[in-house]
Amino acid sequence: MPQQEQRVALITGATSGIGLASARQLAEQGHRVFIGARSADNVASTVKQLQDEGYEVDGTAVDVRSRTAVHTFVQAAVDRFGTVGILVNNAGRSGGGVTADLPDDLWDDVIDTNLNSVFRMTREVLNTGGMRAAGWGRVINIASTAGKQGVVLGAPYSASKHGVVGFTKALGNELAPTGITVNAVCPGYVETPMAQRVRQGYAAAYDTTEDAILEKFRAKIPLGRYSTPEEVAGMVGYLASGTAASITAQAVNVCGGLGNF
Repeated sequence: MPQQEQRVALITGATSGIGLASARQLAEQGHRVFIGARSADNVASTVKQLQDEGYEVDGTAVDVRSRTAVHTFVQAAVDRFGTVGILVNNAGRSGGGVTADLPDDLWDDVIDTNLNSVFRMTREVLNTGGMRAAGWGRVINIASTAGKQGVVLGAPYSASKHGVVGFTKALGNELAPTGITVNAVCPGYVETPMAQRVRQGYAAAYDTTEDAILEKFRAKIPLGRYSTPEEVAGMVGYLASGTAASITAQAVNVCGGLGNF
C-alpha cells in the first residue's frame, strides 16, 4: 500500500479486542490515534502501551451513551491532534436472552451503546471534529454479521447491528459527493473478551459448557476457526486508506465465510 498522508484517527472502545487492534493498525500506518473507552484507567494503560511501542497515541475516557461526553471526547481529540480524518465507531456491548423476558433497560442500553452512539459520535466528528469542513474523511463502523442475519437469543444485539448497517448505507450515500466515505465492517466470530462473555451467556442459557458452545460456533464457520482482531483491523486499515476511496455505503464481512451476503 502506498504511503498515505498522516491523519488523525479517533477510535472508541479501543482498549481491547478489535478496537485495540484497529488503534495499532492505524498508528502503524502513520496516523495519530486518539482512543476512548469507558474506563479512564484502561485508556491510560493502553495509551502508555501504544506509546511505548513507538506510536503517536493519546486518549481519554468516554461514555458513548452520553451526548455531552461524546462532545467532550471529540473536542479533546481536536485539541490534542487537530481535525479528525478517520473515525472508527467500535464501542459496543453484547446482550440478549429470551426476547419475551427481556427488561426494557437491557434493550435500551444495547441500542444506546451499539446504535445511538454511532449516530452521536459520527455527528460530532462531522461537526466538532472538523471532518465535514475538511471535505475528506473515513467513517468506519464496526457492525457484525448479526447485522445481516438474525441471531437466536440476540434480538437487541442483532437489531442494533442491523441499525448500524442501515445507518452506514444511508449516510454513505448522503456523503458520497463530499469526499467522506462511510462503511461498516461486519465481523463474525472473533476471539475477544466480548466473545468470551457471549459464550458464557449461551452456556448458561443452554445449560452446557463454554467449550461445548465454542465447538458449536466453530462448526458453523467454514474456515473452522474464529477470526482474529488483527484480521478485522486489517480491513479497517484498508478502508481508511487512499486506495479505498471508491468504497462507500458498504458492509464488508470479515468472518471466515460465516456470512456470504
